[in-house]
Amino acid sequence: MKLFIFVAFLAVLVTVVSAWTKEDHEIFDLVTALEASEGKGTTFYSWLDVPSTATLVQINKAYRKKSMQLHPDKNPGVKDIHEKFARLGVIATILKDTEGRKRYDFFYKNGVPKWRGSGYYYARFRPGLGTVLVFLTILTSGLQYLVQTLNYKRDLRRVELAIRDARLAAWGPKMEPLQGKRKVKVNLGGGPRRDEDGNVVAGKMLDMVVEQDNVFILDPSGSLHLLDTSSATPAAISRTWFIELLIGSIRKFRYSKENSHKEVDDEQSAPTVNRPDSPASGTATHSGASEGEEPRQAGYAATVKAGGRRRKATRKR
Repeated sequence: MKLFIFVAFLAVLVTVVSAWTKEDHEIFDLVTALEASEGKGTTFYSWLDVPSTATLVQINKAYRKKSMQLHPDKNPGVKDIHEKFARLGVIATILKDTEGRKRYDFFYKNGVPKWRGSGYYYARFRPGLGTVLVFLTILTSGLQYLVQTLNYKRDLRRVELAIRDARLAAWGPKMEPLQGKRKVKVNLGGGPRRDEDGNVVAGKMLDMVVEQDNVFILDPSGSLHLLDTSSATPAAISRTWFIELLIGSIRKFRYSKENSHKEVDDEQSAPTVNRPDSPASGTATHSGASEGEEPRQAGYAATVKAGGRRRKATRKR
């Protein structure tokens, strides 16, 4: 039910935000600029010195008078005079137009909204790709941390409930601790199921052992695992996706760097094999030929395989 209300609220908010038109955004900009230039609370009507019920004739008369006061030719060297004169023309155009004045009167009576839609701010500030990525990273990490917090509170309640039910089954309604170990079955909830004897029981049953104030979970192998509030995993910034990605990358870089150093050390410490410098030393091999003859035989074989003839070497006298 809460989720439905939240989704409905978002839908209404999106509808309201998307209702602002380009003309509305222009009015928002003019109101902001006028208050920044002339003071907080300055309106289109007060700046022209006319009431909000002024007729078109009164607005035209006030505009001509104001334009003569703010004309750049009569105010040489005055700071921002060109911006003020241009702003006056836009404001007069809005008040002279029936639909434009109707839109401004709506914000004049109800106030300009503080939140004007993401498109409004994006169009004016235009954040870069880096800013958008940082914002999305912070947003998604914050949402993940929020989910971790909710899951931690839920698991904490389940652990506390399981401990209480185990003690209640072992000690009875008076909840007075008894000596020795007592094996009990605790209902963890869920749909009806059948136990080992074929009886229908409600929910999932878990074997537990209560020893004084300690409550243990008994697994099928007979091992005991202490159950307390530390069994629930608390929320942590270090377990959000971006921090985990960052830490994993650093560890991977360190591991590869250590392996490269280790390989270099192994190559430097590897033993070297001493080989004869001269192949024609005349040492006999297992085939009966000397080591000096082996290169010549290999060269002859390579020449034959290549399809050529080996030229007989001439001896010098």
